[in-house]
Amino acid sequence: LERAFQRRQAEALMTQGVRLADPARFDLRGTLECGGDVEIDVNCLFEGQVSLGEGVRIGANCVIANARIEAGAVIHPFTHIDGEKAGVTVGERALIGPFARLRPGAQLGTEVHIGNFVEVKNSTMAAGAKANHLAYLGDATVGARVNYGAGSITANYDGANKHRTVLEDDVHIGSNCVLVAPVTIGAGGTVGGGSTVTKTTPAGALTVARGKQISLPNWQRPQKKPKA
Repeated sequence: LERAFQRRQAEALMTQGVRLADPARFDLRGTLECGGDVEIDVNCLFEGQVSLGEGVRIGANCVIANARIEAGAVIHPFTHIDGEKAGVTVGERALIGPFARLRPGAQLGTEVHIGNFVEVKNSTMAAGAKANHLAYLGDATVGARVNYGAGSITANYDGANKHRTVLEDDVHIGSNCVLVAPVTIGAGGTVGGGSTVTKTTPAGALTVARGKQISLPNWQRPQKKPKA
């Protein structure tokens, strides 16, 4: 009965012009509104209220719930989006995934890039902002054209309350940084890789917060003792 019901829904969408890679591998458990030229690959699940704008492409094995995806956006395979009550918005021509996670309150602008193993929760990202690898953005306001480095996180929870991180326009965050909220990185600022930032930084500044590198010349690693 379930497969018969899903087949009817798939056929109704195809009649509207939606391209399903395989209507036998499609599941809708809610409402799905689609613009023209939408493509949906195999094994995708839609729940709650989902809206796909014109020309949206959904890769294989995605789960999408309570989200609005604007025209021209691409959701790469194995992406998980669940807006719950707060909803999720993906802007026009944005690129999401593969293996990305968008949680409630994620509001992404035009041409935002969210890459593999990146999680976004209760955060806004303005046009052209990018977080391409292995990162967490929680309770953050991200300006236009921000580049957010691999392995970086917003430390938004102090054990009792959530706090907000603000990255102003054209900020560059290096790899493996921790931004301890509440904190603001001023417009055009750069945070060097491996930094833990706890204080607001001025616009255009380079901020580095890490131990000083030292090198010991001619150092020898311990050697294994020969067996008796």
